[in-house]
Amino acid sequence: MARAEGSRKYTLKRPPRSLSGRIDYAADLNPQQLEVVTAGTGPLLVIAGAGSGKTRTVTYRLARLIEEGVAPEAILLVTFTNKAAREMLHRAATLIQSDVRRVWGGTFHHVGNLILRNHGQLLGYPPNFTILDREDAADLAQECVRLAGVDPKEKHFPKGNVLESLFAFAADTDRSVADAVLEKSPYLADRIGDIERVAERFAQRKREINATDFSDLLTATRALLREHEEVRRAYQDRFRYVLVDEYQDTNKVQADIVDLIAGPRGNLTVVGDDAQSIYSFRGAHFENIITFPERHPGARLFRLETNYRSTESILALANASIARNKRQFEKRLRTTRGPGALPALIPTRDVLQQADFVAQRILELQDEGTPLSEMAVLYRAHYHSMELQMELTRRSIPFEIRSGLRFFEQRHIKDVTAFLRLVSSPADELAWKRALRLLPKVGAATADRIWDHLRVQKDPIRCLAEQGAGIVPKGARPAFDGFRSLIADLAGLHRPPEAGAVPPTEMIMLVLDRFYEEFAEATFDNAPARVEDVRQLAEFAMQYDTSERFLSELALMGTVAAEAAGPGEEGPEEAVVLSSVHQAKGLEWKAVFLIWLTDSRFPNPRALADPEGEEEERRLFYVAVTRAKDELYLTQPMTESDTVRMRAFSRLSRFVAELPEGACERWSLEEEAPGGTPAPGGGPAGAVRPADPDDPGGLRYEYGEDS
Repeated sequence: MARAEGSRKYTLKRPPRSLSGRIDYAADLNPQQLEVVTAGTGPLLVIAGAGSGKTRTVTYRLARLIEEGVAPEAILLVTFTNKAAREMLHRAATLIQSDVRRVWGGTFHHVGNLILRNHGQLLGYPPNFTILDREDAADLAQECVRLAGVDPKEKHFPKGNVLESLFAFAADTDRSVADAVLEKSPYLADRIGDIERVAERFAQRKREINATDFSDLLTATRALLREHEEVRRAYQDRFRYVLVDEYQDTNKVQADIVDLIAGPRGNLTVVGDDAQSIYSFRGAHFENIITFPERHPGARLFRLETNYRSTESILALANASIARNKRQFEKRLRTTRGPGALPALIPTRDVLQQADFVAQRILELQDEGTPLSEMAVLYRAHYHSMELQMELTRRSIPFEIRSGLRFFEQRHIKDVTAFLRLVSSPADELAWKRALRLLPKVGAATADRIWDHLRVQKDPIRCLAEQGAGIVPKGARPAFDGFRSLIADLAGLHRPPEAGAVPPTEMIMLVLDRFYEEFAEATFDNAPARVEDVRQLAEFAMQYDTSERFLSELALMGTVAAEAAGPGEEGPEEAVVLSSVHQAKGLEWKAVFLIWLTDSRFPNPRALADPEGEEEERRLFYVAVTRAKDELYLTQPMTESDTVRMRAFSRLSRFVAELPEGACERWSLEEEAPGGTPAPGGGPAGAVRPADPDDPGGLRYEYGEDS
């Protein structure tokens, strides 16, 4: 084919901006939303209350900018998920029948990646750098332990995933590694010097292998924009408008990036709700939204206060609660719906009766026509759902857990119960090997060798205690000797015969105190939460006299749960949602149960150690109650136990106790004995309800005075 002479220009034409005429904004939006959409230029802070149509408002503002002639490529839309950005762009494109693909839309990490690919060479990042996911970054951090001169097999030194989490928290919160350790893992304070050396090697190794982690995408982008004026000006000139969604969840670095890109033109619109700022543990910086007017002089403040989700009664409770916070942009949610039923406050005898009530009321609501998928049980911490999971399983009520695995399927719960299993049944090979592999310098091969020695013994437990010192390599002996002593005490070998077997509660606490707490601190980046789970397991085990009964109950629960959906089968079409409040943000259900409303559980006592902690915990309560559309149930176990079998009266959560009179309706419970005879007051404190789901007994409710 002959080479063509000359060249030919081909012009790409943009599709018409609107094929259907201009949008009728006044008809589609309420007055507050319309004010935001038509606000014009300058810094804008939009405080969008729960259920107030925030996404709709951002989408319409984006559409209006393009409809009025702003080039799509001159708009930057930053969200917290790429899915959210795609949905907003799709809706905007549908509204104006125009091509919006040239809008830069995505997460902060997506935007950082694009900028670094173009200009990262100025900081030493070649365009072909790779991005490490969390697992790869944790593996690299583990490699750097050795490079920093620390023995990677050292018993109490944190593993790679713990180190990676600390490094990421330090970067995302703009703090030093030392400060991150003191805040997130104070039990590692004596190893700060070693951890800092690992962090230095970690940064060096990433450069050597031409890689970044997720935090680098943010910190390097900020450094690039700060240190290189030509790059900063290029993006300031390109992006005439910057829109940021969920601004209350931004960390310090993210806020700096959007400020740098918005530049002196200042056409920065941030949308969020200070009352829903609940992610400080992930690095979210409340100061970003609360100080926005100070950092952007002349910023205009808008409020979206019309709630399209909840009834008037639910919103009245939410408004009264959040009004207690001092640092906030005041607003008052109002509904487009009717008054609805008053939220119900249900004091229960204990956590078991709480589970009884929630399960029974779920079935009643289902009979009344509310689908299971339109009901949710929310809680402050994952372990608060343990007894409820048991009760729902007993009653064959399908449930879906959004806060993690089913309680008894979690690794740390299985680790601890393995110790109980091997003592209860010394022939349990799997339990022995699981427990042994937790020991430092004991791998699968060593665990197999130990088991081969023990399995032929008439009494493996006593053999281990008396003759087992020499069956492990020399380096593993210190930890193994502690293991032998622990197993002997769990089995009660040094316990007087009249004392009987060691109760399961005591066994769990022995495992935790003598071994597992230190193991968790070195192994998991959320060690305190996992330790709290184990303590709750010990409290739950108080109702069982023997470890055999306790383990049998757990096994049966696992079997019933597994039968809900066999291999290759789908689970139930409908299921009640069980979720922590953090995981529930942005979601809604017709009926919401908020459980464990005692002052020892909600607020979280650890959070109160922070001067700002109580206000964030109250915001968390506000998020929880505003998930409910029609019905809201607040439950408080009036007694709670600890692991030394002490039962005490609980104190109602301060967030409920401080509500004004009339905010909710108090329900009183009484139990029906088999045959329908009422048992006033719910029976004696500490009584255990029969586990038989066909038991004709049940709970009866009486509605008392308003609380």
